[in-house]
Amino acid sequence: MQFDYFVPTKILFGKGQLSNLHSQKLPGKKALIVISSGKSTRSNGYLSRVEMQLDLAGVSHAVFDKILPNPIKSHVMEGAALARSEGCDFVVGLGGGSSIDAAKAIAVMATNEGDYWDYISGGSGQRKPVPNDPLPIVAITTTAGTGTEADPWTVTTKEDTNEKIGFGYEKTFPVLSIVDPDLMLTVPPHLTAYQGFDALFHSTEGYLAKTADPISDLFALKAIELVGKSLAKAVADGTDEAARADVALANTLSGMVESLSSCTSEHSLEHALSAFHHELPHGAGLIMISKAYYTHFANTHACDERMIAMAKALGKTDASSAMDFVQALCDLQSACGVAELKMSDYGIDGANLEKYADNARQTMGGLFLADPVRLSREDSIRILQESFR
Repeated sequence: MQFDYFVPTKILFGKGQLSNLHSQKLPGKKALIVISSGKSTRSNGYLSRVEMQLDLAGVSHAVFDKILPNPIKSHVMEGAALARSEGCDFVVGLGGGSSIDAAKAIAVMATNEGDYWDYISGGSGQRKPVPNDPLPIVAITTTAGTGTEADPWTVTTKEDTNEKIGFGYEKTFPVLSIVDPDLMLTVPPHLTAYQGFDALFHSTEGYLAKTADPISDLFALKAIELVGKSLAKAVADGTDEAARADVALANTLSGMVESLSSCTSEHSLEHALSAFHHELPHGAGLIMISKAYYTHFANTHACDERMIAMAKALGKTDASSAMDFVQALCDLQSACGVAELKMSDYGIDGANLEKYADNARQTMGGLFLADPVRLSREDSIRILQESFR
């Protein structure tokens, strides 16, 4: 038995933890606070609360507020330029996965020359080593979906080529993360569901991946259990603090799973969809393809025992076959009101599914190598075809 365990982030988890930010050893004297282009971070008071905490700590700050639900490269470069011009020596990602992912990429480009895509290893990326360490990153999550507060990964879209590609290495782990479920109470039901399923799939993929190890397995099964127990409750009643805390913990555990194991081709296939259709929420895209995706692997019988274990963790305690996981997954999607999502509602054309399947392999082909059994181009196309409506 061999495995590596490296998650160097200090995590403050629990109700009210944002109020402890000022008492932490912060990694600099001026922060660039990265938030989304939407209104909620300001209107819910989260930005002002973070600014107050930084003021109490004697840390000055600037704000970059242009991040889209699917972050784009041009905003990474613009944010990095602002960090340099403002003299910022660390970056705070405040918001959902998009804002924190963008904060990581901005931190890299604030200290390095050239273009962000110079350092990307997939698609048209130039695969150059990153010469200088990024600025330190602090992550404050207001959603429970990506787990980016506990992993080094960031996903960005290059707009002109429709390439949505992940990046990260040990220097892009946040040095400090705050996971305060109180900040998630205002997330609307449909986004709670999308984000919760994203967290779920980080763990289901990490559990099935060839890269899984005994530690990632522990985290993955616990995360799956927490989502099965509480996601539908959080969707039905966003003020249910216990349910919010369960889903928040599942999300953080799933981030650790991503750090220790890997996502699989499910994420590659969805990234291709949202690379071309930026308005498609990542979690929604994953939900759309998940039934066909996991049915495919159930039918291969390559990972029956693991799929049965996931079904039991998700709440189907009498599971005895791989397809029981698919049934449990579909039941949870119905309970959360997201079982009828349609690709066509987001402008996806069924005639382009081969293009999306090819894009997935060209831009994030590495995740296909983590699949429990090889997924061919034809398999990928069929999964998208079976998912389309």
